[in-house]
Amino acid sequence: MTDPLPDHSLPTPSARAVELHERMVRFMTEHVLPAEESYAAHRRAAGPDGHDVPPVLEELKVAAREQELWNLFLPSESGLTQLEYAPIAELSGWSLELAPEALNCAAPDTGNMELLHLLGAEQQQKTWLEPLLNGEIRSAFAMTEPEVASSDATNIATRIERDGDEYVINGRKWWTSGAMDPRCAVLIVMGQTDPEAASHRQQSMVIVPRDTAGVTVVRDLPVFGHHDQHGHAEVRFDDVRVPISNVIGEEGGGFAAAQARLGPGRIHHCLRALGAAERALALMVARARDRVAFGAPLSDQGVVRQQIAESRLEIEQARLLCHRACHVIDTAGNKAAKDLVAMAKVAAPRAATAVIDRAIQVHGGAGVTDVTPLAAMYAWHRAMRLFDGPDEVHIRSIAKSELGRTPALPVAAVRV
Repeated sequence: MTDPLPDHSLPTPSARAVELHERMVRFMTEHVLPAEESYAAHRRAAGPDGHDVPPVLEELKVAAREQELWNLFLPSESGLTQLEYAPIAELSGWSLELAPEALNCAAPDTGNMELLHLLGAEQQQKTWLEPLLNGEIRSAFAMTEPEVASSDATNIATRIERDGDEYVINGRKWWTSGAMDPRCAVLIVMGQTDPEAASHRQQSMVIVPRDTAGVTVVRDLPVFGHHDQHGHAEVRFDDVRVPISNVIGEEGGGFAAAQARLGPGRIHHCLRALGAAERALALMVARARDRVAFGAPLSDQGVVRQQIAESRLEIEQARLLCHRACHVIDTAGNKAAKDLVAMAKVAAPRAATAVIDRAIQVHGGAGVTDVTPLAAMYAWHRAMRLFDGPDEVHIRSIAKSELGRTPALPVAAVRV
């Protein structure tokens, strides 16, 4: 029996979703974009070693809550489907450093909140999920390691060993996003609890308060020379002890929990990437209209027109793929959408980096400085082709699924 042809139609968003989207457009144009200079000035004054929170960010959080633009990423909190949230998430990508956190929709907190919502025990939710949902604290997710190829999560070497009523954690992590933020109160750590179990049952996730003895934040890792406010830290765990009640879900369930955590999180990253691509395209068009070279606007040049057209094509194609993935998550769950999410995770960063690169080229020397946001945007979205799984891993997964699929078209029709 062949697989049925998929229904690619998408439902109409609710009136509330449309209203929230309109509210989000106003919030971005009236509050977030004007706040960027204040944020940037504070970060410049703090220097690369400064990770304190620019005051304007807390002001934006207050404004977002007043507009009911808060925790929209989590359906149980917002009442929105993933597809209804998609265009709102995209808008937040216009200003990646400010908007997602202003809405309490910033990684890694969103993934950690999803994890605690899905699998957290009642006390874990009360202690950590509630303050995260309220925006009172921030968190970090410690999975990637420098000594192993973390593109294969079964490689994880950090040990989480049981000693009576406690777990003892030893290991070294890096790219632990959020750990440099002074508001970071808790880390979710993935490590190996049973090296003798099947490869996908060796790992567990454990809650580790940031101030636990033996937790050392070693350094911040810059992305293409840029230090983010929240940081991407190298963290060492030396005989760190936490109660066994801090395990999330069940012991041995860490790999499955990681997949549950990363599914919606990946698509949200992709949607924000589309927002960044839209801003880059808008900047490119404005520059092409205004900049005169060889006696005419750049927009009269055929090569520039082609760059603009190619950018629009790529954004629209990636957006349709992202929205399709969101719809399948809504209607059939994360597992059913895994191939579409993998495709989106490859397509969206590719589109974003291509569009941003063209915008840089049209801006000339200004494009590679901090005079425009383009250089920082390019750096982040180029890094996106590595985090939450590198392109190669997603492509491998897509190919494996395709090779195992029973095609709708009879095999005889494709033979030569």
